[in-house]
Amino acid sequence: MALFSKKTEEKTEFTVLPRHIGIIMDGNGRWAKKRGMPRTYGHKAGAEVFKKISRECGRLGIEEATFYAFSTENWKRPQEEVDTLMSLFKDYLLEAKADMEASGNLRVRFVGERDGMSEELIRLMDEAEENTKDRNGTLINVAVNYGGRQEIVSAVNSLIASGKTEITEEDISSAVYTMADCDLIIRPSGEERLSNFLLWQAAYSEFWFSDVLWPDFSEKDLHLALAEFEKRNRRFGA
Repeated sequence: MALFSKKTEEKTEFTVLPRHIGIIMDGNGRWAKKRGMPRTYGHKAGAEVFKKISRECGRLGIEEATFYAFSTENWKRPQEEVDTLMSLFKDYLLEAKADMEASGNLRVRFVGERDGMSEELIRLMDEAEENTKDRNGTLINVAVNYGGRQEIVSAVNSLIASGKTEITEEDISSAVYTMADCDLIIRPSGEERLSNFLLWQAAYSEFWFSDVLWPDFSEKDLHLALAEFEKRNRRFGA
């Protein structure tokens, strides 16, 4: 059962929007299994939904959106599935320029570790970031080879390397990959956990869970999540 009712009337315009949202793109494998297809089929469908929801975040004017695409733990999946994910990622990067031009003023950035990624993928990632860096629309963070714990460790190590001998919360917030605070985290697929996603940034996040599997996630589902967010009384621990 979803944590929040899906009966909320859809809204397409909002008076209060989160500055930064995080989306865990979950349920591709189960979506494919329900159709008697291999998990790779679900990942291909999910990649198209990512593009659609990215564009909608841009249309709505959300400042930053971080999509959990490939975790550090995902390397443990069957090799065929990993290869398909990397191939889809390459296809996205090859199409990124046209996609970004068609979607307006979106910027793209890739967050996570580069270790284990091919030289070709790293080059394409760098090119996509360079080609969109001067835009001032929604920043789309694609979390690839990403883990929340690894991100915090990386931030601390970079601060130590810079000469810091005493590290504050503000220091870590300035050193993590994305905007320090994530206002809203969306997870479809019926699971209700973070799965090592944006651990530092989620300290005061609002959460929205849904039973919808990611390949079936639509702009309407995004609007429902944003409508719930708009109702929240955020007290930030006070």
